[in-house]
Amino acid sequence: MKKLLRTLIAAGLCLGIQAGSALAQSIPKVSVEVGEATDPSDLSTTLQIVILITVLALAPSILIMITSFVRIAVVLSFLRHAIGTQQMPPNQLLVGLALIITFFVMSPIINQSYNEGIKPYLEEQMEGEEAFDKAITPFRQFMLAQTREQDLALFVDIAQLEEPNNADDIPLHVLIPGFVISELRTAFQIAFVIFVPFLVIDMVVASVLMSMGMMMLPPIIVSLPFKLLLFVLVDGWYLLVKSLVESFRM
Repeated sequence: MKKLLRTLIAAGLCLGIQAGSALAQSIPKVSVEVGEATDPSDLSTTLQIVILITVLALAPSILIMITSFVRIAVVLSFLRHAIGTQQMPPNQLLVGLALIITFFVMSPIINQSYNEGIKPYLEEQMEGEEAFDKAITPFRQFMLAQTREQDLALFVDIAQLEEPNNADDIPLHVLIPGFVISELRTAFQIAFVIFVPFLVIDMVVASVLMSMGMMMLPPIIVSLPFKLLLFVLVDGWYLLVKSLVESFRM
């Protein structure tokens, strides 16, 4: 399990960081044939190809879960629900904005991971095990800075592990789920603060409509322009992005 997790994360790191430089290099020819295997090594090669394809399919999801994407995507989704604009902005736009902000936040960490682990490995200056440890260290430090001790302790207890002496003793299969639930908790806290002013507008509009006897008119329709006006007047996108970026403790 631990080796599989390490393989997935390493593949994700290499896939994401090396995507730009790989385009400038010659693409090797890959062919898959169906037939009877005459040599045990043929079966081994086929299994390696199947495993590689599986890893490449899961790598983006694994890579996203160890970055700032979780918090940013959840907060942006809650913002849309708080304003009450249904499908505006559309999901594709919110995901794209979350990816852009994630890349901005994670750029120093990605560069450090590439320079200390992946680049020496590609230049054959470092063995695979050592390169993986060097490459994953910046991500470990980032996740540890955002994760509560209570969440880490939860998964340490569930995994029935001994109490770690320091942060380096925490395995990745414990650190990653602890990081994810900590990110979700933080995102929900930010979402609560976002919801409060819009909820006040909804309550005021609903009270005014009821006092006027206009009970058949949905308050959300009347309050929507006021919520949009409030968000624009306070420069909401600027404040939200600024708060999200500054919320990550480096």
